[in-house]
Amino acid sequence: MKADIVNPRGDFTPPLNAISRESPWEWVAGGWQDIWKAPAISLGYGFSFVLSGFLIFFGLQYVGWSSMIAVFGGGFLLLGPMLAVGLYELSRRHELGLPANVKDIVFVQTASPVQLAYLGFVVLFAFLVWARIAQLLFALFIGGNVTVAEGAYPDVLEFVDYATKTPQGWGLVGIGTVFGGMIAFAVFAMTAISVPMLMEQHTDVFTAVATSIKAVVQYPGPMIVWAWIIAVVIATSIVTLGLGLI
Repeated sequence: MKADIVNPRGDFTPPLNAISRESPWEWVAGGWQDIWKAPAISLGYGFSFVLSGFLIFFGLQYVGWSSMIAVFGGGFLLLGPMLAVGLYELSRRHELGLPANVKDIVFVQTASPVQLAYLGFVVLFAFLVWARIAQLLFALFIGGNVTVAEGAYPDVLEFVDYATKTPQGWGLVGIGTVFGGMIAFAVFAMTAISVPMLMEQHTDVFTAVATSIKAVVQYPGPMIVWAWIIAVVIATSIVTLGLGLI
């Protein structure tokens, strides 16, 4: 008789499927296949983010915050798990053999919508914390050259020159990368599994987040590789002026 799976005493999260070293690459391959099962929807979804990225880019230039483009670009790493809900739904429908149209992807019907909204607020808060830290680092490292309180930031070319050619700029980039990386990994650990879990199961946000963190702790190797793949893909997308997001 097959034994039931029993969680350790005190563990309120559901048991996990095994995650192997090959799993992240299998997920990438599965995602690539999903693109071409519904290319118009998949590529159109990506194009909407490219368009949003350009609007943010020109908006920041218009208000004189062009040097904050990198900060907002990094925000894709934090907000990505929530922004990709439509793609999760598309893959779920492919897996179950269900038809998919634009309405299904834009207006996703989730099993735990309120709990998913709570998680969205947590992710948004993390992004706001990251943006605030970036502002404080600007004030600390650029000092008298920029009056952050008055919103007077250098333009993007001036900032790149400062960040790559001065010790203060190296410190700004280094410390900013450390803080941003810690926040991004924390968000990754909380959302890697919790977002699709809340979409498919009737559960609460605490259980979903705890399950996601447990997956990272229990299978650190493949989950860190998965985080690295996401970071590389997003970075490549930003370097290609957002076109890689398609």
